[in-house]
Amino acid sequence: MKYPLFFEAIEGICLYDALSEALGTFEDGIVSFTYLDVVKNAGHSCPTIAGAYLSVREGLKALYEGTMPERGNIAVFFRDAQEHGTTGVVANVFSLISGATDTWGFKGIGTHFSRTNRLFFQANIATPIQIERLDTHQSVGVTYDPSCIQGDLRLPPLMNKLAQESLSFEEKTLFQTLWQERVRKILENFDKVITLNLD
Repeated sequence: MKYPLFFEAIEGICLYDALSEALGTFEDGIVSFTYLDVVKNAGHSCPTIAGAYLSVREGLKALYEGTMPERGNIAVFFRDAQEHGTTGVVANVFSLISGATDTWGFKGIGTHFSRTNRLFFQANIATPIQIERLDTHQSVGVTYDPSCIQGDLRLPPLMNKLAQESLSFEEKTLFQTLWQERVRKILENFDKVITLNLD
């Protein structure tokens, strides 16, 4: 399996998962996610997937302030409906990493380890996304705006030809290179595209 090498250079996310520890899944319950993991789950790498990954990573950093986030003990709120725009795509990334689900997730063992009722849409929040610690109820609002990272001017006409399935081999290669180059720049300039508001 080949992919752009910059995927491996992106800072990962490490969490403690009490369920994983209880069931002997990962040693000490420590689980890590990489950008490549998210890309595999989504099936592609694009500005939306990059932004979702950065939103989770930087949001959890701010919320846990140097301590390890606890997977499964995090609630995620979205201002938009699940079906609106790319909200569902972004929510899928948040669910993968945080463990949060709405009604379809793991129901728990007794009164412990439930992953349900932790993912909410059409929430009355000030930012597009809000992440909350269920132990302290502290939250952080997350806004992602990649508009400062412009793509190559050759991308729009190539995208049109992609949609029309009329790219030549050379154009296909160029499009792929230019597309992933913008994704790389977004991931590397996370401090310019992510805004956090701690509650």
